[in-house]
Amino acid sequence: MEAQIITSILAATIVAGTPLIFAALGELVCEKSGILNLGVEGMMALGAVVGFATTLYFDNPLPGALAAIMAGMLVSLIFAFLTITLLANQVASGLALAIFGTGLSAFIGKFYEGESLQAIPAIRLPLVADIPVIGEALFNQQAIVYVSWAIFALLIWFLYGTRPGLVLRAIGESPSSAYALGYPVTRYRYGAVLFGGAMAGMGGGFLSVFHTPIWSEGIVAGKGWVALALVVFASWRPWRIMLGAYLFGGVLIAQLFIQGSGLPINMPSQLLSALPYLATIVVLVIISRNRLLVRVNSPASLAQPWRHDC
Repeated sequence: MEAQIITSILAATIVAGTPLIFAALGELVCEKSGILNLGVEGMMALGAVVGFATTLYFDNPLPGALAAIMAGMLVSLIFAFLTITLLANQVASGLALAIFGTGLSAFIGKFYEGESLQAIPAIRLPLVADIPVIGEALFNQQAIVYVSWAIFALLIWFLYGTRPGLVLRAIGESPSSAYALGYPVTRYRYGAVLFGGAMAGMGGGFLSVFHTPIWSEGIVAGKGWVALALVVFASWRPWRIMLGAYLFGGVLIAQLFIQGSGLPINMPSQLLSALPYLATIVVLVIISRNRLLVRVNSPASLAQPWRHDC
């Protein structure tokens, strides 16, 4: 019985961490190019409502996932035009995008309140799913969870094993030097921002289509801000983003388990629900105290406007 409980908690932790993996990996690529996009929350919200509406219309999660990706890319393109082409302030533009996306998703979602989708069945991988305790947790998941692992592996290969990945990281450190060497800085930055938008949209689509197949206002519930925090927590390293996402998912599931277990804990449920976010803040404060760690690992040109005639 204890092993079954552990398996259930591990499986739920993986599911809870998956939208954060999508959004945080996308933001990582964006920041590696030197662009800080604080609009992840808004892009996730739009991806969630567009993905839900499209899935409901076609009765198929694949078009819904693609629509969520396109929604995130569309609004990120607006952000890219403002910050890369027009050199608008990245922090202000990102905050505006977060507010705009959250508000627009709430407006669009009014038409879909009370609607629900069919649950997406899990795909059980034979042999490996038979591993005691962790097998069912890791290898009896929805296909989109396996996709997140594939993107993680491909991203590591791209950033550290390919020439374009090296160029992207060089642009994040010094766009002027990269441009002097003949690299298309603007094109790379546009691509990075669009990838970040696509992943944020996919993270939102996961929440409304795969995780809880219903639409409700506020379904993202601050996860976009947590994804931004995870990039800093990870010191701009992909494998640490995976670790941080699952740690947050574990804390989230733990507080839900505590609330549903009936344990005699004299603590308001609202405080228990806030524990994952409080833990995120505490970790960020601890990391931020080490200024050397942040300065060494963060892209040198992050959030700094650049134009080739500067």
